[in-house]
Amino acid sequence: MDVAHFLFGIFGNATALFLFLAPTITFRRIIRSKSTEEFSGIPYVMTLLNCLLSAWYGLPFVSPNNILVSTINGTGAVIESVYALIFIIYAPKKVKAKILGLFTFVLTVFAAIALVSIVALHGHTRKLFCGLAATIFSIVMYASPLSIMRLVIKTKSVEYMPFFLSLFCFLCGTSWFIFGLLGHDPFVAVPNGFGSALGTLQLILYAIYRNNKSGGGAAKTSKTTTVDESVEMGNGKAHQQEKQLQPTAPPQDGFV
Repeated sequence: MDVAHFLFGIFGNATALFLFLAPTITFRRIIRSKSTEEFSGIPYVMTLLNCLLSAWYGLPFVSPNNILVSTINGTGAVIESVYALIFIIYAPKKVKAKILGLFTFVLTVFAAIALVSIVALHGHTRKLFCGLAATIFSIVMYASPLSIMRLVIKTKSVEYMPFFLSLFCFLCGTSWFIFGLLGHDPFVAVPNGFGSALGTLQLILYAIYRNNKSGGGAAKTSKTTTVDESVEMGNGKAHQQEKQLQPTAPPQDGFV
């Protein structure tokens, strides 16, 4: 049982790392163009909060036998911090202020939760408090692709939902779900079970609409980079993408 628990944790680390690195295509584009264009920085900052809380929860003095949760989420926190800072550097003034404010808020919330858990809570109560906080934001992170799934159903096209991103979302959620079950930890199992279910739904949608990648009659002149950059971690600009798929509005930009 311990060996299986460890192996699923290692596999979960590998698949989660793929998801964290998926936005590099978008940020390469942002750095190259020196502009954030119409991309949103909110998902990166909120994912940072999820990573910080999950990494904190996995520490031995909060939750024993979950160090693998801390290693990948600690790595994710560093990666998401880099994304957020790059976004702040290249964002327009109003957007810069908004994302910087959210970034500050996220760090404040994490610091407050960490401080309360150390000073005021002990043992099982500390684990319960930190676990609930981590679970809530993990579910929020996993729910981010819902707008893309709605777009797929509406347009009957998977143009903005890359197969491998959906696959690794499923593998990541499933790995950590099983890891949580084997470790008898609902705070790991529940949010990742939710993520596994959403990943499964994405794969089902892909199987149904895989032959309709042209956007149900939309112009087929979209750039490859548009498709690649329109869905990373659910950060696709769903509202703008819906406009792009209208016959009267040719595609402009997208995301991974």
